[in-house]
Amino acid sequence: MKIVIGATGASGSIYLQRLLEQINASEHEVHLVMTVHARQVADHELMTFRLPPKVLQHPDNDMNVPFVSGSARFDAMVIVPCSMSTLGRIATGSGQGALLRAADVFLKERRKLIVVPRETPWSLIQARNVVTLIEAGAIVLPAIPSFYSGPKNANQIADTVVWRILDQLGLPSPQAFRWQSQQAGRRPI
Repeated sequence: MKIVIGATGASGSIYLQRLLEQINASEHEVHLVMTVHARQVADHELMTFRLPPKVLQHPDNDMNVPFVSGSARFDAMVIVPCSMSTLGRIATGSGQGALLRAADVFLKERRKLIVVPRETPWSLIQARNVVTLIEAGAIVLPAIPSFYSGPKNANQIADTVVWRILDQLGLPSPQAFRWQSQQAGRRPI
């Protein structure tokens, strides 16, 4: 699978780091494009952002990368974390920079685009932009962790969102918690 991963300046760099760690870049071609603000936020939140081996990183101002053209065959794009500002620009078709242009290409070519906004609350304008992206064919997967797996630390909490992203990509996530009926051991409420 050929995947583009984009990151913007929204808080939530842990989701990006955990996703990159859980995609096997030896089996899949993974391209990363980070905005300037994404790098700043990652350095602040993670102290040390680690790029896994074999992940190809591109600057956002390089419009010669292959994934900004519809003629280049890529399978999916994930923007994680995605600021509501970036989401709004995608919803209006703005193609300034490699990340926005790639998102525009994925929508026009009807390829899988997964947008992971982390910001809350949303204004009415932001909610309408989300609807616009859904109507255009994007998958909007807010970074809302789940807790039924009993996560014990920040990485495990972030993984509950990363597992959903991997599911949407059709990639394996062997550690993912899968809900099963708890009838036998159910406690009364």
